Amino acid sequence: MPDERLHDEPICGRCGAPLMSTEPVEIGDQALLPYIANTELPVLVDFWADWCGPCKMMAPHFAAAAKRMPDVRFVKVNSDDAPAASARFAIRSIPTLVLFHTGKERGRMSGAVSADELLAWIRTRLPGSAP
Repeated sequence: MPDERLHDEPICGRCGAPLMSTEPVEIGDQALLPYIANTELPVLVDFWADWCGPCKMMAPHFAAAAKRMPDVRFVKVNSDDAPAASARFAIRSIPTLVLFHTGKERGRMSGAVSADELLAWIRTRLPGSAP
C-alpha cells in the first residue's frame, strides 16, 4: 500500500475487509515487542489500566486520534495484564504514551491529553506525518 493512499480507507480487493483499521488494537506481553519491531508504520502505545480514571478519560481521545491519523498504528497495553511490557519500558505512571518508529522509541509522555494535543505531539516527533 503506498503511503499516500493510507488515508483512502483501503480495503481488500478480494473480500472487502478494511486493510488498515483505524481502531486502537489491544496487545499483550508476548505480542508487543514483535509488533513494534516488525511494523513499518510508527506505533503509539498507550499503557493504561482499568482502575485508572485518567486512562478512562483519555480512551475516547486516543481512539479519535487513531481515526484521524491512519499512518500511525495505535496500540493499547493494559499494564495490569502485561506487567513484563510495563517493566521493559519502565512505565512508572499511567496513562503513559510511548511512540516507536523503526523499532526505536521516538518520544514518551504521561498523563491524559485530548486528541488534538496527542496528534500535535506525534507530529513533532514524526516530521512529515499527515494530519
